[in-house]
Amino acid sequence: MKKINSICIYCGSSSGRREAYAESAYAIAAALTRRDISLVYGGASIGIMGQVADRVLQLGGKVIGVIPKALAHKEVAHENLTELHITQSMHERKLRMTELADGFIALPGGIGTLEELFEIWTWAQLGFHDKPCGLLNVAGYYDSLIQFLDHVQAEQFVRPQHRDILMVESESDALLDRFTHYQPPEIKRWVSRNDT
Repeated sequence: MKKINSICIYCGSSSGRREAYAESAYAIAAALTRRDISLVYGGASIGIMGQVADRVLQLGGKVIGVIPKALAHKEVAHENLTELHITQSMHERKLRMTELADGFIALPGGIGTLEELFEIWTWAQLGFHDKPCGLLNVAGYYDSLIQFLDHVQAEQFVRPQHRDILMVESESDALLDRFTHYQPPEIKRWVSRNDT
């Protein structure tokens, strides 16, 4: 069983139109603090990002924010975090979040959330890290994306063992339970001549 000390949450800087999205932020905040897992996130005080950070802090948990200097004002950097790291660029921000976290979960969000999720999943696929990656499918938000990813696998652009890296659950505790038992696939070689 793998000890998870910190989880990076990717999520929206807006709240979305459904109350379920805020509820999911509160639920994962509670699940993290019950397990004594620190939150690593994008450092904002607004949207789903702010909601999950505020709830972890309210429950006595540790919150580490990472935000680039150029977005500190645009995204309204959270001023009451356990730690706030200001980076020079988005690339440095994402790398720092990767270094600080033992796993990665995407909640509902927009194109930034998707970009971060796909990048960290790609890094896992390539063997650049061996940390678990998950998608919290709140109120069916990611149903269409999951269907598309299954299509990508069926069309043989993603191997089953790489598709399986991205764990999908609708409940926070179920996803975190799977993280503790995660075994990364063995990456021997990326492309063989038989694949072309």
